[in-house]
Amino acid sequence: MISEIPMHTRHRIHFSDSRHMEAVPDESIELVVTSPPYPMIEMWDPVFAVQDPAVGAALKNGRPAAAFEGMHRILDSVWKEAFRVLKSGGVACINIGDAVRTLNGDFDLYPNHSRILSGLQHLGFTLLPCILWRKQTNAPTKFMGSGMLPPGAHVTLEHEYILIARKGPLRKFKTDAEKQRRRESAFFWEERNVWFSDIWMDLKGTSQDLSDKNVRDRSGAFPFELAYRLIAMFSIKEDTVLDPFLGLGTTLSAAIPLARNSIGYEIDPGFKDAVRSRVHTLKSRGNRRTRERIQSHLDFVHTREQAGKPLKHRNVHYGFPVVSRQETALFLEEIVSIQESGTHCFEVTYAAGTTEEMRTTKAPAPIEAVESKPNRRPMQRTLFNE
Repeated sequence: MISEIPMHTRHRIHFSDSRHMEAVPDESIELVVTSPPYPMIEMWDPVFAVQDPAVGAALKNGRPAAAFEGMHRILDSVWKEAFRVLKSGGVACINIGDAVRTLNGDFDLYPNHSRILSGLQHLGFTLLPCILWRKQTNAPTKFMGSGMLPPGAHVTLEHEYILIARKGPLRKFKTDAEKQRRRESAFFWEERNVWFSDIWMDLKGTSQDLSDKNVRDRSGAFPFELAYRLIAMFSIKEDTVLDPFLGLGTTLSAAIPLARNSIGYEIDPGFKDAVRSRVHTLKSRGNRRTRERIQSHLDFVHTREQAGKPLKHRNVHYGFPVVSRQETALFLEEIVSIQESGTHCFEVTYAAGTTEEMRTTKAPAPIEAVESKPNRRPMQRTLFNE
């Protein structure tokens, strides 16, 4: 059962080049979640050109194919490092979009997702089915080209890819502690049905609420929920998640409420203050996401029961019904504190039990409570008997 000793996770940021992650030992990471600068998207041209002047020269001299390949060779070096630091069975999730661009008067598609897949396969990764997520737009002028007249118009890109690859065979869980952490890290049945679809239609591009315009212009942050889902899907509590293109720290922010450790690399020191500020507001935001998951499940239970489809199993910590036996040990950690523990380092402490804040989650209608047992956390009764 769950220990009454508070859990801790640690989060470390390196403001340096992720092509050289010497601070991360070989085979020490369970999951990579990242979104790199997108090759051939104009806002990222200077980032690539600074790292390889030949890229800037190729763009200036009208050689887009050479620029595209040069940009990806920079990224290849990061994927090589990711392969080194991942444990056997570890997973890499890479959010990337293709690019369209007119250079030298010619319009062309630059397929970033397929170039990265090719590079991952060359490194020895096993490629897994990818996810498409739709970045919805309401722009009335989104259709490009010759307007209403065929055949010169072209479709707009309103989706991005989440590429998923594994290092080596399926991960093994050998010790009792690992097996228990895996059981506690389960997701709900109804979450599984949405998360493991190959098309995500319910995510929207993230707003970048930043006072520093220069930082905002250099950021391509992906949604918090995207990183949150991937971490929940492909890691367990106390695993370490790596983001080699940390940016505003979305991956770190998603790892904390899920009780994972994290390491981030960011080449631009201009993000320091923005990341630090976000981490220090994460306690309330992270716990709110946890409450939302519990409330969403209670709503699901209520709907099922109203439809005459009662669930057969019960979660041993909360007492609420669940669909499958694999959900019976599921437990969502609650953040108690986030403290700076060094330069660009943070330590997070989680509740051994549950606080009054989390007990405000309620079922939408009375559901039979289960009898209290000494080895359960106190939350299990307050959820249904208030």
